[in-house]
Amino acid sequence: MGKSQKVATLLEKRQKIEKEIGELQRSCQHPTKSVRFVKERLDSTTMVIRYVCDECLLPIGYPNNEEIQKYLKQ
Repeated sequence: MGKSQKVATLLEKRQKIEKEIGELQRSCQHPTKSVRFVKERLDSTTMVIRYVCDECLLPIGYPNNEEIQKYLKQ
């Protein structure tokens, strides 16, 4: 298997995985959330502080300044 074929296979697998993750996150009721560091975007290396669902790991909101300070002191 050549490199280009291997890359194409891996990209196809990634696309299927991302689709499955999206379906799980869309169907999640987001029962609990935590303040966490997450990537700003999928293709980004910049980390930001957001509320994240504890079950599906979807960023679902923005903590206020007080919540951010409390998180950073932990």
